[in-house]
Amino acid sequence: MRVSVVIPALNEEATVAAVVQAARADAPLEVLVIDADSTDETAAAATAAGATVYNWRDILPALAPRPGKGESLWRGVAAAAGDIVVFLDADLEQPATGMVTALAAPFADPGIHLVKADYRRTFRGQPTGGGRVTELTAKPLLRALHPELAHIRQPLAGEYAIRRSTALQLPFAAGYGVEAGLLLDVARLHGPASVTQVDLGVRRHRNRPLEELAPMADVVVATVLGRGVEKRPPLSDILQP
Repeated sequence: MRVSVVIPALNEEATVAAVVQAARADAPLEVLVIDADSTDETAAAATAAGATVYNWRDILPALAPRPGKGESLWRGVAAAAGDIVVFLDADLEQPATGMVTALAAPFADPGIHLVKADYRRTFRGQPTGGGRVTELTAKPLLRALHPELAHIRQPLAGEYAIRRSTALQLPFAAGYGVEAGLLLDVARLHGPASVTQVDLGVRRHRNRPLEELAPMADVVVATVLGRGVEKRPPLSDILQP
């Protein structure tokens, strides 16, 4: 299986190079950084670390980009050449090698279509306590509305992998609801057993203030409830055969 790594990035010059280097250590087919019009040195740092950097406007250039992480992931899938697409967040601190290999390994089973990372999230120097939107919004909603997915411990994880052929068939929520949307859509199309998870240890990232988390939680709620979330159509409807 050929593996492409897609890293969405917006003003992450401080961390993106280390993420690229950790990904490249696993020798994937390619490491793509999708730069959403960063105003800092994100693109230069990623290029120096060995990534292929695309400004998001250069992928599907006939379509003007929409704000949000989901847009970068959608365009990254369009640009990727691998059979498996591994997504990694650009703001990871102390990223470990082996993430790409671990996330890609379960696809040896042809029944697996989506692999989510499982990890412990640090918070303000403590070993646990991070992932407040996950713990207080996403997981309660899944337990109530989609109990068949309640065992997924990090449903909003930015580190995950998907078969590209599957991703091409799915809509992508434009914003921070993209992870919840893909999780629900893969389970709907291929069954809950098509989703699995792998332990990646501890995740360290920038903890955001509550005023930034609240809009993210709103988007996750809207995505899980299927109400008013703007989505990009499946790429199979757009890309030429």
